Amino acid sequence: MPVIRPLRCRVVVPCHNEAARLDSDAFDAFAAANPHVTFLLVDDGSTDDTLAVLSALATRRAASFEVLALTPNRGKGEAVRAGLRQALNATCDAVGYWDADLATPLNAFPLFHDLLRDRPEIEIAMGARVKLLGRDVDRPWNRHVFGRVAATAASSILHLPVYDTQCGAKLLRKTDTLKLILKRPFLSRWAFDVELLKRWLVAHGNLAEGEVERRIVEIPLHSWHDVRGSKVTAGDMAKAPLDLLRIWWDGGAVDSKAR
Repeated sequence: MPVIRPLRCRVVVPCHNEAARLDSDAFDAFAAANPHVTFLLVDDGSTDDTLAVLSALATRRAASFEVLALTPNRGKGEAVRAGLRQALNATCDAVGYWDADLATPLNAFPLFHDLLRDRPEIEIAMGARVKLLGRDVDRPWNRHVFGRVAATAASSILHLPVYDTQCGAKLLRKTDTLKLILKRPFLSRWAFDVELLKRWLVAHGNLAEGEVERRIVEIPLHSWHDVRGSKVTAGDMAKAPLDLLRIWWDGGAVDSKAR
């Protein structure tokens, strides 16, 4: 049997004031066991000791971790975009982003990796927090309701039956299209996932029926736990409808040339 080479993955971890929550040992242990996965740790203008914590992790395992420090704070969307743009300059097959609090545990990552490895037509793999029998998904009721409303609105904007746009676990194949759609800053600090998908759809033009579903796949997570200290506030939830309206109005235009 031929040996199947794992995909080289570069994963962005956006961090803002995560010094007390970041599980450095979990990241270190995963990196040690998965040398084909490297991490770009993005400090988004933290005011605590986050940058020192990230730097210590990068010093401990320099081959697996790199730190990108942004100042001032830009918001999660721009932290992810800056990280992805830098990650795309590395030698890799796929890039992604993963929430620093590990609400989606790192042991879920092989599901994303194996999907892209085994199905070369897939460009985007997205985690979906679906509470099913046999699944350990624990979301506060207010965030669940907000997520369902946001997903319904996003489905209308995107014309896709997407269940969970906002899960902070995604893996994207490295393509020229991805470089294009990341050139412009995101309009929204928190609904950037919807904006990314909208730009992807616009960049690909009129795809044949069923083609989008072949290239973008949601993965129901086996485990997801809300971690106290979430940066998503009631104010962010209140602004979400306006952000989604701006994304719809913007239309997802992309620049014509990658750089």
